[in-house]
Amino acid sequence: MTYQADDQRYERQPYNRSGRSGLKLPAVSLGLWHNFGDDRPIENSRAILRRAFDLGVSHFDLANNYGVPYGSAERNFGRILREDFLPYRDELVISTKAGFDMWPGPYGEWGSRKYVLASLDQSLQRMGLDYVDIFYSHRPDPGTPLEETMGALDRAVRSGKALYAGISNYSAEQTTQAARIMRELGTPLLIHQPSYSMINRWIEDGLLDALEEAGMGCIVFSPLAQGLLTDRYLDGVPAGSRAATSRFLSEDQIDRDLARDLNEIAKTRGQTLAQMALSWTLRDPRVTSVLIGASSVKQLEDNVACVDGPDFTEDELRSIEKLTGPRAAGGR
Repeated sequence: MTYQADDQRYERQPYNRSGRSGLKLPAVSLGLWHNFGDDRPIENSRAILRRAFDLGVSHFDLANNYGVPYGSAERNFGRILREDFLPYRDELVISTKAGFDMWPGPYGEWGSRKYVLASLDQSLQRMGLDYVDIFYSHRPDPGTPLEETMGALDRAVRSGKALYAGISNYSAEQTTQAARIMRELGTPLLIHQPSYSMINRWIEDGLLDALEEAGMGCIVFSPLAQGLLTDRYLDGVPAGSRAATSRFLSEDQIDRDLARDLNEIAKTRGQTLAQMALSWTLRDPRVTSVLIGASSVKQLEDNVACVDGPDFTEDELRSIEKLTGPRAAGGR
């Protein structure tokens, strides 16, 4: 059946300006890191993407090495884009990244001009696109001058293969340096994509201030801490869960007492723990958007519903701070 987007899609969630740019992003964006590769049925991916757009999620975030095997998330997304979303291309913000390992040899990862620009060309080919809306340097390269990596991003924009440039996983100091270089080149950085959650708060120690000063937006990933900030592990580790199967999360990282305490606060707000954790990341106006993953339409719907939650009261924020703030983290 031919896909037709919901007419009410832009009434489902707020859209926030990315820094001092002209681009607005949905409060909740969809990341395709997991669940969109060849190891998952493409019809499941299609259903998630369709429902996401119907819910106002107009931003889809990828990277060159997303999916199993590497590149399959971009390839599968490209197929669904052609078959379902082509009439809506100008409504979509599509991003991709280069920085982590992608192919063998010295030019298959990090931040050299050769790797970054070759990776962009390959990503565009896999997705069947002439351009992406945002192209990121996925991580800083300790062996390549920052001027070279930023020069590659500038070239990507000037060539018309990307509309905006971004960075991910850069420290506050590196971000300030990168922003200065890009301003001098005439292609200001649009956005930074860092990890951030109630229990991973490193961006509060200078990065958010640096982004505000540079006029950049912020889109955060892993807001649920790989599932730790959900109700999935409150009573153990289910078979097939990420903690049971993934190298990115192990059982010894799970703090059930903390999750249960936070879950009690979420209940008083009429939210699930996951919804509260997502709402919490968006409480700071410097955070433009939060990236969620989804393995099913139901999970997607539940998480996007975070935008319908109430504002945090001062008492709620104090309670959360006692549990997850720097002093609390140091004592766990």
